[in-house]
Amino acid sequence: MNRIKNLTVNKRRSQRKAVFLLLIFEFLSLSLALIYNIESIKATDFITYLALLVSTLLSTMLLGRISKSDGILLMIVNMLFSIGVALIYRLDPALGKRQLQYYLAGLVLFFITYFILKAYPSWHKLSKFYVGISVVLFVITLVFGSYLGGAKNWIFIGSISIQPSEFIKVPLAFFIASFYTHYNEYAKKPFGKYYMNLIIYVFIGFLFLQKDLGTALIFFGTMILSQFVYNKDRKLILVNMVAMVLGSIVAYFLFSHVRIRVATWRDPWSDIDVTGYQITQALFAMASGGLFGSGIGLGRPDFIPVAESDFIFSAICEEMGIFMGIAVVLLFMILVYRAIKISLIQKDKFYSILAFVIGILFALQTFIILGGVLKLIPLTGVTLPFISQGGSSMLAGFILLGCLQYCGEEIKYGDEIND
Repeated sequence: MNRIKNLTVNKRRSQRKAVFLLLIFEFLSLSLALIYNIESIKATDFITYLALLVSTLLSTMLLGRISKSDGILLMIVNMLFSIGVALIYRLDPALGKRQLQYYLAGLVLFFITYFILKAYPSWHKLSKFYVGISVVLFVITLVFGSYLGGAKNWIFIGSISIQPSEFIKVPLAFFIASFYTHYNEYAKKPFGKYYMNLIIYVFIGFLFLQKDLGTALIFFGTMILSQFVYNKDRKLILVNMVAMVLGSIVAYFLFSHVRIRVATWRDPWSDIDVTGYQITQALFAMASGGLFGSGIGLGRPDFIPVAESDFIFSAICEEMGIFMGIAVVLLFMILVYRAIKISLIQKDKFYSILAFVIGILFALQTFIILGGVLKLIPLTGVTLPFISQGGSSMLAGFILLGCLQYCGEEIKYGDEIND
């Protein structure tokens, strides 16, 4: 009994130390950005800054009281956000302040998502609802969307911009989890085992119409990796991989912006002043930063177009160093590792699969954008989760994180679906 009590006390002490170190990290990172912009910031910036520190502390303490699940998830995301917002604030204080507001809204959505999942016990039965809401969002985007960066994936309402494809990742994860939870039931129906394939191909078809190939790649990858783990039909996986390759070839010939991105990936130096300017400046920035970086405010990440969004990793490496870039990659690896660990220890089949799919979504999105920035693959228009500037990505990420947080709980219902 004393041993269990001591373990509990030690766990609480470790959590307090982790929260304390996190607050110091956030304080230092944001203070550097504020000091650099001291002449242009206003009193409201300091209020928002204090709100961030207070909300981080309160959210971590509240989570420890209401959830018995993994308390590290939120702290990992807080660290990733702190690194990103420090650079965004340094590049543009107005964007930095807006990013802080997105973060606060994301925290609220994180807890709302957690409580909604806790309140309703039958999420595994709503596969048609997940498909329906996804299709509605796709149709709304096609009808009311605007082109930006070659893809029709943004909806503008006054000064507010929304990217629905970011939010569709949430019902996608739930749909895959629901399908494999009831896989034996689907398999008994004619062509039932291909139901998930058909639905996701419809989603990818919508993304092709929107020319949003980065998100299409994430959907394809999520489907294939889920099948690799939960489906014994290896031929189906091979067919999907071939379809992905053929789809990429078709997209190359159909869309001019894809051909430009591939040409830029192959040889950005041949047109360094126009199409290759962004990627070459990003490579120059990472090289000039070295191992320890030039220091916040001492580099020139403003030479990189859209540095606060698509190429924020390059800005981090330039001013904070390659070591900080490696730290960012390791934080994402820990986040994905914790998701897979939750999947392995969760006894409820639906939430086990959901945790795995969410981890895969985070992993694929991170790999695709980092691969593009490092010139390993052609650049796509996806964001770096919790770091890049953008409200849709931030809010959708926190919704998925809230789902993942609940997946780590000991589910006391739904035993009928575990056989």
